[in-house]
Amino acid sequence: MNDILEKLKNLPNDISIVIAVSGGPDSMALLNLLNVIKKEKNIKIICAHVNHNLRKESKAEAKMVKDYCKQKSIIYEYMEIKEYKGNTENYAREKRYEFFENLLKKYNSKYLFTAHHGDDLIETVIMRLIRSSSLKGYSAFSEITEKKDYKIYRPLITKTKEEIFNYVKNNNLPYAIDKTNDSDFFTRNRIRKYILPRLKEENKNVHLKFLEFSKTLNETEKYLKKQTEKALSKIYIAKKIDINSFKKEDLLVQKRIIHHILNETYKENITKIKDVHVNNILSTVKNSTSNSKINLPDNKIFIKSYNNAWIEENKETKNYDIILNDIVELPNGYIIEIIKETENNSNYVTKINTQEINMPIHIRTRKEGDKLTLKGLNKEKKLKDIFIDEKVPIEKRKTWPVVTDDKDNIIWLPGLKKTKFDRAKTKNYDIIIRYRKKGSL
Repeated sequence: MNDILEKLKNLPNDISIVIAVSGGPDSMALLNLLNVIKKEKNIKIICAHVNHNLRKESKAEAKMVKDYCKQKSIIYEYMEIKEYKGNTENYAREKRYEFFENLLKKYNSKYLFTAHHGDDLIETVIMRLIRSSSLKGYSAFSEITEKKDYKIYRPLITKTKEEIFNYVKNNNLPYAIDKTNDSDFFTRNRIRKYILPRLKEENKNVHLKFLEFSKTLNETEKYLKKQTEKALSKIYIAKKIDINSFKKEDLLVQKRIIHHILNETYKENITKIKDVHVNNILSTVKNSTSNSKINLPDNKIFIKSYNNAWIEENKETKNYDIILNDIVELPNGYIIEIIKETENNSNYVTKINTQEINMPIHIRTRKEGDKLTLKGLNKEKKLKDIFIDEKVPIEKRKTWPVVTDDKDNIIWLPGLKKTKFDRAKTKNYDIIIRYRKKGSL
């Protein structure tokens, strides 16, 4: 890690640095490296630790980090997330960065350090390639990211997990291991366990190749961003697309304009947008039909009317299509969430083998012609007929949640019916999903 130390010595003197420390080997290594140069550079280090309250070990890990900081005379700042709203991962990230930015202001700092390393970069790039993304998205993260009022530094980006772990062991640093990293349930874990080792067999420095790939994409993105901004100024006016001008642009610029509008519309919820949405918008804008509409996630609609096109709230229906990560709050006052275990075997719980479906899992409203194969039956049944049989009021049918896989196969009708995908307790399953009223357990 001598090269990292030399790099850190190029930092200005007399500055304050906020460092995100989870307590894992990576962040403890970075914290120790900063501590090594602290006196020489007269740097004030602020250790920012977030307790996510998702594992029983969280409090012990917080104490470990606090004790290390006390021993090394490092400022320790602590934040605890006590409850979650919506998508757990997105909500946690939002709260973490809110905490970090408050600390940057408190200590008048322009430097936020995180312990992302080369293996993290590979995993992120592969995940985004699998799930689809924009050119900028494929590049994952950079060594330095410019924000409005500060910079994010990732000095370990050129190092592998193994190199960092060896540094931690050789320096007898305390660290915690998140046992959920061993679970095959999460995509990132599967990439880490099964794909990354194969890549390293081909080239032990493959992380540096991915870093170079990421840099090239970032450079390309900067150039294309300038071209897109020029096009936007004459095509996207008053939140509407001028279709005649749009059609004159190259296909790549057209797609980037659509991505820009979708990013502007969805912001942190942009992950709900898939390639199919972009392609549908593109074909709608370019076809000869004068007037048409496309339903989009979060009850939004894309409208084409003669020479203009735009996105607005869908006032006609309350359609939604949400990807399930951990927990989702629905418009009907209910929650759908992934749980670890339950004795409940009613229609409010289903057990799924993810190897038998196409991930990720979606929660959406009904579509015309929806059919599903009920558990224990060998033929499909119309969703419409199930609603009639179960005497579901017409006004509730429009927003009743339908759980599907990524290819739109219905895998569960929460609270009403299980499908052929449900697995008995004694059978092979790796995910349990529960449907419950908000505020109940």
